[in-house]
Amino acid sequence: MFTGIVEELGEVVAVEKLSDSSRFRLRGPKVTEGAAHGDSIAVNGVCLTVVDTADGEFTADVMAETLNRSSLGVLAPGDRVNLERPMALGGRLGGHLVQGHVDGTGTITERVPGENWEIVRIAVPPHLTRYIVEKGSITVDGVSLTVVEANEADFTVSLIPTTLDLTTLGVKRTGDPVNLEVDVLAKYVERLLGHRAAGAASPAVDGTAGAAR
Repeated sequence: MFTGIVEELGEVVAVEKLSDSSRFRLRGPKVTEGAAHGDSIAVNGVCLTVVDTADGEFTADVMAETLNRSSLGVLAPGDRVNLERPMALGGRLGGHLVQGHVDGTGTITERVPGENWEIVRIAVPPHLTRYIVEKGSITVDGVSLTVVEANEADFTVSLIPTTLDLTTLGVKRTGDPVNLEVDVLAKYVERLLGHRAAGAASPAVDGTAGAAR
């Protein structure tokens, strides 16, 4: 589990394309401190498993499902990435509960700079809009953000100088894809309510139907 508070702005060192997956080598001296084979590190909001580490770099395998569902498939050597280690048990939850399981990708459609912040508008796939609410939480490229405005096809977030300076959101341009993870609580609530509605709509069961005659 992550918090959406980026620890380090890393860099893609190499990408090895395989038949049905890719192997990434990424530089991140801070997040690799103490990291070992099997540990998790979030890369632009995607939870990846560390294969090995050396000299401030780590490698991770990315399967086809992840490449298709996220924007990791378009990364190339030299690209910057947001990195975060999992939250330690008992640690502070600075952002919100983030699983590192990307629900889909959005597209930056507008950037409006202000005096002390910047408003960014992001187009959303139709199947995700119902989970995005005004003043709710959303993860964009691994960054925990608060939704300013939620519409049928897009939403906006306000980025403070720290976010612009210390994450990839400061250099993303209009037209660039971003990874989106909606609040997991919204998905669980929808699932539970769906089961409740289905149960209420079902005909009553005759408790004697299975009795011996």
